Parts: sequence; structure tokens; C-alpha cells
Amino acid sequence: MQQKHLFEYAVIRVVPRVEREEFLNIGVIVYCAKLKFLEARYLLDSIRLRAFSPDLDIAELKEHICAMERICKGNKDAGPIGKLDMASRFRWLTATRSTIVQTSKVHPGFCDDGVQILETLFYQLVV
Repeated sequence: MQQKHLFEYAVIRVVPRVEREEFLNIGVIVYCAKLKFLEARYLLDSIRLRAFSPDLDIAELKEHICAMERICKGNKDAGPIGKLDMASRFRWLTATRSTIVQTSKVHPGFCDDGVQILETLFYQLVV
């Protein structure tokens, strides 16, 4: 029997007009220290995004999301944040912000496979 490991996740949201507090879930970030797992999955459905916010710059949004992916992976082109340890990168990515790309509060759970829980949460909360 595989051991379950504590993981944390947050939902990535698009908030086109921060003052209205309306958002659309577009992705999920999952972090599990024991599995050394930090990964994000997202979906930029242009039809859905345009219906939600006709003036949204989807190309710019994609740049922001791609930067989040680079930070998750700790890529060299992720800047100083990408050089931090995995836990610090997750905390930075999920910190409260007032920007067009935000994350939900962090939620805990138990898993035995980081990729599987990422896929499950993605389909439950985004797709």
C-alpha cells in the first residue's frame, strides 16, 4: 500500500476587473514536498475568456501564465524567484495579489501521485 503524502494546491484565476471581484478559473498549482512536486496546469479557452471579458488581452495573459510555469519548474529564465527552493516558489506563486492573475487560498489534501492529483483537480475545478 502506497503512503499518502500531504499536498497543497491553489486555483489560478483570471480577474479582469479586480474591483468587481469576478473571476474565471483557468488553472491549478499543486505542491507536494515529500514527492518533490511543484507543477501548474492551465487552460486558456479564448472563446470562454472573450465571453467573460471581451477586452482581455489573451496573449499577455498567456505570458503571465507561462512565467508561472517557468517558476514552478525552477527554470533558469524564471528570474530570481525561479532560483528559490520549491516551497518558497509555491508560496510566492500563491501569495495574495491584486492583479489580473490571482490564486485562490491554498488548500491541503493527501495524495500518492502528484501528476494524478493535478489532473483530478484540473478537471474538477477548471474544465
